[in-house]
Amino acid sequence: QIKVVESGGGLARPGGSLRLSCVTSQITFSLYTMGWYRQAPGKEREFIASITSGETTSYQTSLKGRFAVSRDNSKNTLYLQMNNLKPEDTAVYYCVAGLGTQPNYWGQGTQVTVSS
Repeated sequence: QIKVVESGGGLARPGGSLRLSCVTSQITFSLYTMGWYRQAPGKEREFIASITSGETTSYQTSLKGRFAVSRDNSKNTLYLQMNNLKPEDTAVYYCVAGLGTQPNYWGQGTQVTVSS
């Protein structure tokens, strides 16, 4: 059974940092484009960042500079480093894996709350 599992969410103060991780199983991780989405309460799900098998990255323009996506193929793990967090970053963060232009697999999500 293919699994995509996020971790690392939690409560952070404004201006703080968090690093999310995503581990996959039953897929050849190194072949997949991996990415992150988020959904805030009452809002539509939005794209954050992606990284291809060749480690080409793409970002939502407004988040580039604060968020950084990376991968470790030896550990089947995707990361999202989030810095200078703001209350509006509060959302459920989802890890995705795909071989084409759209994700094939989604994780269950991890909650990130930014509050003082």
